Amino acid sequence: MDIYYGMPGRAPFSHIALIGNALPRHCGLATYSSDVFDALEARYPRMRIDHYAMNDPGETYPYPASVTGVIREQEFADYLAAAARIDASGAELVWVQHEFGIFGGPAGAHLLALVERLSIPVVVTLHTILDRPDADQRSVMDRLIRASARLVVMAEKGREILENVYGVPRGKIMVVPHGVPDRPYLPPDLAKPSLGLAGRNMLLTFGLLSPNKGLETMIEALPAILLDHPDTVYIIAGATHPHVLAHEGERYREGLDALAERLGVTDALRWFDAFLDQEQLLDLIEAADLYVTPYRNLAQITSGALAYAVALGKPVVSTPYAHAAEIVGPGNGILVEPGASGAFAAAVSRLLGDDELRLGMARHAYAVGRTMLWRRTVEASMAGFAGVKAPLLLGGRPTADAHSQPAWAG
Repeated sequence: MDIYYGMPGRAPFSHIALIGNALPRHCGLATYSSDVFDALEARYPRMRIDHYAMNDPGETYPYPASVTGVIREQEFADYLAAAARIDASGAELVWVQHEFGIFGGPAGAHLLALVERLSIPVVVTLHTILDRPDADQRSVMDRLIRASARLVVMAEKGREILENVYGVPRGKIMVVPHGVPDRPYLPPDLAKPSLGLAGRNMLLTFGLLSPNKGLETMIEALPAILLDHPDTVYIIAGATHPHVLAHEGERYREGLDALAERLGVTDALRWFDAFLDQEQLLDLIEAADLYVTPYRNLAQITSGALAYAVALGKPVVSTPYAHAAEIVGPGNGILVEPGASGAFAAAVSRLLGDDELRLGMARHAYAVGRTMLWRRTVEASMAGFAGVKAPLLLGGRPTADAHSQPAWAG
């Protein structure tokens, strides 16, 4: 896999703008964007970083002072104001963290009004890359690609989709792994007592809950696992995704509880129903013997949860979704097909029953994690962004006229 790895040195920019979500908003993209900001600030303390945070409708957040400005998702005027503010600020580069669901307009098209007005280069990290976009999604992607000087993806599969589906030149695409925090390796048995799990086997899945997580597969695997390893506990950590909660409430979680009760494994299932801060999350991961991801969506390009687990030296049992297929191999885990509860049970039982194999995988996983530390990924990004120029759009200027707005903008 052709991955950018930056070399230590001075930042190629003195001032950049970062657009994405921000903590304390509860979502993976907020964690990622804030981690990028923190890593940049730590690595390049003399570089000014303006963080513009996206707000979902009707919500406000007590952002830290590091957040320069707020863009309300559905307020078209906010995008115009942000574009003007960024251009006037002296920023030399805009780095966008893109996810369709956080920007307003059809398929997030409001973002185009911002990036197409800028006179400085735009680079975009794509957190979702659809190989079968609908018409609105395709239109937004085509224009976003055209407005961008560089596109960053976190897996080789993302590069393949950009090349084969969207016709993006290979030289415009950077593959930079999902960043991870740096912690010394801690054997699980030393971390378990603080959770009241001394002497027990611990399986872990974490992340915002939604039906595509496939957690019923792991619960269905528990009876067979418990026959071989009766001291096993399966922890599912994470609050229900806010969008799922708004539309369906806790129906998915309640359904999983009901499934566990029918199978007689309620005592082996524990919930951490909260959005954990990073230190709490890392403490929890350290206690796990195995990390499991039974995700049903095999097109998932990135998983911050998986990256964190690998970085802390966790052997993985997972479905072969795109990100897992690239960073989980025979040396650090086992891949099984979606919905195959029997295969999950067999893989988990095998690893719990073979200390030498499991600990060897843990060492390999931790070594893989060293290649993805946040310091390395921001160095890689800055090295790849050096020398970029703003693409020439229609007539050598941004495609959107400064005084126009689309009909759907109201």
